[in-house]
Amino acid sequence: MKKILICFIVLIVATIGCKKDPLDIIPDGRITLEQVFSNEKQTEAYLNKIYTHIPSYFSKYQFFAFLAGCTDECEDADVGNESSNIASIWNSGSLSTAINPLEQNGQGKVTHYSEFWAGIRDANVFLTRLPTANVPDPNNRLRYAAEAKILRAFYYLELVKQYGAMPIIDKELEPTFDYTTLKRPTFQQSIDFIVKDCDAAIAEPTMPIRIDNENDRGRFSKAVAYAIKSEALLYNASPLWNPNNDITKWQAASTASQQALTALTTNGYQLFPNYEQYFFSTSDVSPTPNDKETIYEIKEAGSVTTTTTNAMTGQISQFKVGASPTQELVDSYEMQVTGLPAITGYSDVYHLNPIINAASGYNENNPYVGRDPRFYASVWYNGSNRPGVGVIQLYKGGAQQLLKAAPNRKNTHTGYFLRKFFNPAVLGNQASSARWKKYRLAEIYLNLAEAENEAKNGPTSIAYNAVNAIRARAGMPNLTPGLNYKDFQTRIRNERRVEMAIEEHRFWDVRRWKILDQTDKLVTGNELIKVGAGYTYNRFVVSNRFAYADKFRIFPIPIKDASIVPDFGVNQNPGW
Repeated sequence: MKKILICFIVLIVATIGCKKDPLDIIPDGRITLEQVFSNEKQTEAYLNKIYTHIPSYFSKYQFFAFLAGCTDECEDADVGNESSNIASIWNSGSLSTAINPLEQNGQGKVTHYSEFWAGIRDANVFLTRLPTANVPDPNNRLRYAAEAKILRAFYYLELVKQYGAMPIIDKELEPTFDYTTLKRPTFQQSIDFIVKDCDAAIAEPTMPIRIDNENDRGRFSKAVAYAIKSEALLYNASPLWNPNNDITKWQAASTASQQALTALTTNGYQLFPNYEQYFFSTSDVSPTPNDKETIYEIKEAGSVTTTTTNAMTGQISQFKVGASPTQELVDSYEMQVTGLPAITGYSDVYHLNPIINAASGYNENNPYVGRDPRFYASVWYNGSNRPGVGVIQLYKGGAQQLLKAAPNRKNTHTGYFLRKFFNPAVLGNQASSARWKKYRLAEIYLNLAEAENEAKNGPTSIAYNAVNAIRARAGMPNLTPGLNYKDFQTRIRNERRVEMAIEEHRFWDVRRWKILDQTDKLVTGNELIKVGAGYTYNRFVVSNRFAYADKFRIFPIPIKDASIVPDFGVNQNPGW
């Protein structure tokens, strides 16, 4: 950590004159901090430098993998075929104080721990020096301060979600700073600090609520501060960090999400009308955008090459199929007509005997008919009609069959292919133009519904209205009225699962809900056997997982930092 946090002579831009894109400025390390902040352009460039620590997310993990392969959402095709894949390492239970599988040599910036601290360091340097920096326009000075505070809040939230409470550092540190004096605060104190930064940015009049200029693409807006605050307070109220179920924490989370929705919707934010189409491309940036849902999109393009197209076209000599949706994810999609869950659980520990909800209209002999439209937007299944491919044949002996006995990286491991993010109108192997939507309006609706139910020990009209807005956009009927607290909790958790599938929420949700041991022990698939005009459906365990014990809820502090900061060693996270 000393290596990460020590303030050193900072890097700066070689080509300040050409500023076509404010986030593409690369520092060159040739001048001092005093020189940096005595120059207007270089001061702006230092603000841009804070952004460079934002992770890549999306398919940028080791070997073009999604984080979903480390959850019960998907089974990565590299499992059993490529030992360096993050899912292969993670699911084997290899997390330790020396190894973080999520940071294994990705195709993007995935070294989260050190990058988060570096982002906090750069934000502190900037905020410490901004009051005396050469920024002639006072409005720019105010906006820059607000922007840096949102960035600091962002890095802190990403850090504490993963590692728990971390020392609060809010100023530039001297090279002689004694790191042995650092102490871990409470998780509440960490969240309070994040909220304080967000509130300061929200209160700043010069901070725009939406980025509406293409040249500013990738910059944080006031809407991002609302999103971070909403998420931070929701996590703070959740069972992992609120073991005594302090209702006031849920009330704070509900209030923050209500305030966020009011501010955003009155300023033009709204759910994108088509769930499927929403994920196919980059959002437009303008005063009147077509995409009014996205709050923040990672600037780096997706470049997804691990598409389902390879196996579906039968070109198995190509790369790999990537993440295959699990049967558990498929089971989570409700029935469209009744709006009821098709599967309410399993009667065995291996998930091979589903509990079918007879009232839902689900037909186990025709399981893919009549499901939530988000299912069809997210999963390719046997009988799907893929333009340029035709009807997908996932049954045994079919053109895209599941090779259950010897799955390889070019065929599905579960009996399904991932459709979400991949435009079916684009034929052949595609590199997606989509970008990772880190924050979007739908999340805030879901945050509100969950927090409101927990705060009031049962759903209110506010909670129902929030979740029903999400369902209406998807083409689903309103949630069953009159649900009690526990039933609504079950339904809203499932709503988060299907609405934000493969978007990196599931990984953290099952941890903050403390249900990791219920969700991550194994995943299943479905082998189809063609019998006459129909099929038999045979569920099977795809793989057993070994990262479900309680200690895997919170990552261990890296051993190097624990050796530098005594309090880290004394107060290492549970189980490590």
